[in-house]
Amino acid sequence: MKKIKIAIVDDHPMLLKGLKGILNCHPEIEVTGTYLNGQLLVQDIPDNKPDIILLDIMMPVQNGEELASILHNEFPEISILAFTNQEQTYYIRSMLDNGVMGYVLKTCDEETLLQAIKTIYSGKQYFDPMIQGHVNQVLQDDRKLTLTRREKEILQLIAENYSSKEIGERLHMGKRTVDNYRIALLLKLDAKNSAGLVKTAIDLGLIK
Repeated sequence: MKKIKIAIVDDHPMLLKGLKGILNCHPEIEVTGTYLNGQLLVQDIPDNKPDIILLDIMMPVQNGEELASILHNEFPEISILAFTNQEQTYYIRSMLDNGVMGYVLKTCDEETLLQAIKTIYSGKQYFDPMIQGHVNQVLQDDRKLTLTRREKEILQLIAENYSSKEIGERLHMGKRTVDNYRIALLLKLDAKNSAGLVKTAIDLGLIK
């Protein structure tokens, strides 16, 4: 059985130790590393190649918002799960804009954390039920329409009815990476599926 490889970034050593112990009790999960800051994590990624990064927001030197942006741009094949005490709408919006796939509070129970990990590993988003109201507000009020060059390329290929596998082959990236971009586009354009994504993109003049 292929294990879900997880890296954890948090500036509290006891929390890192506790999380590692909890997650390693599950045979389908392997904690590949724990890190007190983002610099140590980025240095280690080429060797450990995690599937998911559990990322705190409030950290010294480099906060989670900055680190999420770097990780999303440099390692788009890795899914990011915000694991934080911050439940304000501002932080939810910021982390989503910076590419996170899920957002879970540190007050959650073990079952919720496991569900979040498995959900984003499957390519879907996950939000802690305790912040769903804030998430809905973000999705309603904050339609972010600025697309990167790569997002525009992928959006155009989606409109031309290419599958994620075919897009990956054309752009020399993995299917999982394309799926992460697809989810980010659905969020940015507030669409529920590919058909809605294409219609909204055409209406907004983002594609031909």
